Amino acid sequence: MEYNVVVIGAGSGGLVAAYISALLKAKVALIEKHQMGGDCLNTGCVPSKALIRTTTLLSHIKRHREFGLSHVSAEFDFAQVMERVARVIQKIKPHDSVERYTALGVECIQGEARVASRYHVEVNGRTLTTKSIIVATGGRPAVPEIPGLDQIKVLHTDNVWELRKQPKRLVIVGGGPIGCELGQCFARLGTNVTLIQHDSQLLFREDDEIVKIMERRFQEEGIDLRLETKPLEVVCRHGKKILRAECRGTNSEIEFDEMLVAVGRQPNSRGFGLEELGVTFNSKGAIRVDEHSRTRVKNIFACGDATSPYQFTHMAAHQAWYCAVNALFQPLRKWKVDFTTVPWCTYTDPEIARVGLNEKEAKAKGIRYEVTTYSLDDLDRAITDEEDRGVVKVLTRPGTDQILGVTICGYHAGDLLAEFVLARTHGLGLNDLLNTIHVYPTMSEANKYAAGVWKKAHAPQGLLKVLAKVHAWRRRF
Repeated sequence: MEYNVVVIGAGSGGLVAAYISALLKAKVALIEKHQMGGDCLNTGCVPSKALIRTTTLLSHIKRHREFGLSHVSAEFDFAQVMERVARVIQKIKPHDSVERYTALGVECIQGEARVASRYHVEVNGRTLTTKSIIVATGGRPAVPEIPGLDQIKVLHTDNVWELRKQPKRLVIVGGGPIGCELGQCFARLGTNVTLIQHDSQLLFREDDEIVKIMERRFQEEGIDLRLETKPLEVVCRHGKKILRAECRGTNSEIEFDEMLVAVGRQPNSRGFGLEELGVTFNSKGAIRVDEHSRTRVKNIFACGDATSPYQFTHMAAHQAWYCAVNALFQPLRKWKVDFTTVPWCTYTDPEIARVGLNEKEAKAKGIRYEVTTYSLDDLDRAITDEEDRGVVKVLTRPGTDQILGVTICGYHAGDLLAEFVLARTHGLGLNDLLNTIHVYPTMSEANKYAAGVWKKAHAPQGLLKVLAKVHAWRRRF
């Protein structure tokens, strides 16, 4: 065999799989047909967070009176804002570049791969022979079937970054993380945003009262939320673009300049040879894999958006490690992919971050739990930063400090979550967090104070009554 591993796709999963394989001294080929870095670098996490940074600054300027400032304003050029996004991508590109991976010992090939057999991959008229194949082909934006949609240029995460003229009116179809993040960004830039969601709340997987905090902020910022609303038809009439929609039996028309669809992603799993080899797919088109990330063809592995129910960069990287070591060391050793602690964050303002169960999931699964909440309006650092809105919500197993899940809604929630991810990963409980020194004043103290709320609720009342009597007795002498 020419290679130990051939990796198809140089996004988050493929890069990590190639990196780990090369680190373990295997001979690796990495094939990418578009851009190194995949969606995360070029059209996903990096550009969206760059835009969020700019629009967060604008929001702080608009809130200047909260910070004791009398006259503050900002002017901006939309094209320059989007050029900054492009500049940030270019600055990070060396991390995922051909040059870097070549230096690590990975053979990088630009081209479209086809899996010809379980041991052969074709690219650019060349056939590579390999012991194992790792498929990390990612996903692409899903586009809903709305009559008349073909009459307009639809925006999605692949092409929205090409905009250089700011739309005055933007309709967003989809109230998931992408729709919410970009909707708030464009609203803060001054675009009139209408956000359409078929469900009764945004981010339908999150607990209702958590999302309500974010929805109130959206409404304060002028976003027109249309919940329980279904898009019916796009109509182009007299030079105007109109979306006809239905909400609880009532039809309405929404005029717009641009439409952004954010209804999820679909896996890039077909059309390059897997079907012919007997690899199977689920109802959503994702590649089926076992607990070791193997497909039905045991030397072909898959990771990331092409297979995972968790379409996050960090989960693609997590799976990629298992793909690499299992590909290199089977049948001598096999590792089971660990999905027990999966964290994620929606980078709206406020952020919503979660690990483990929330109430909605616990009830659906019939799992008993206790709830502890700590409100950020009590936290000194949140107050000093004028960010004293939000909550830390912890689910524990009844009668114990064992953490079943945590949801944080608030300023830098994604950063605060890391301590709870560590705790769940290593079996630490709320008592351990309470006994850990946290720097004052920081947002991270919220985690300790949440543990303190739990501790107070579980204080041994009988013993405390006895202690009160003991102390009263000792005061006599």
